[in-house]
Amino acid sequence: MPYTYILKCSDGTLYTGWTTDVHKRLIAHNEGKGAKYTRARLPVELVYWEESSTRSEAQMRENNIKKLKRSEKEKLIETNFEK
Repeated sequence: MPYTYILKCSDGTLYTGWTTDVHKRLIAHNEGKGAKYTRARLPVELVYWEESSTRSEAQMRENNIKKLKRSEKEKLIETNFEK
């Protein structure tokens, strides 16, 4: 199942990506094998995720989230944990 996710980096910044295995991807990021952006901001914490029906849908959602303002991303993160 494809997922779109948001990580909170050690410097407080947010990173958005997509994957088919959220747990495995989080481990990869924290081992320094993830995106170049997160390698310099370890450790990272998974703060948001959502399922998609296709990889294409997950990638489009990733792009949409990246365009959001930080305040909008924080609101999205809040609603994730209210479920």
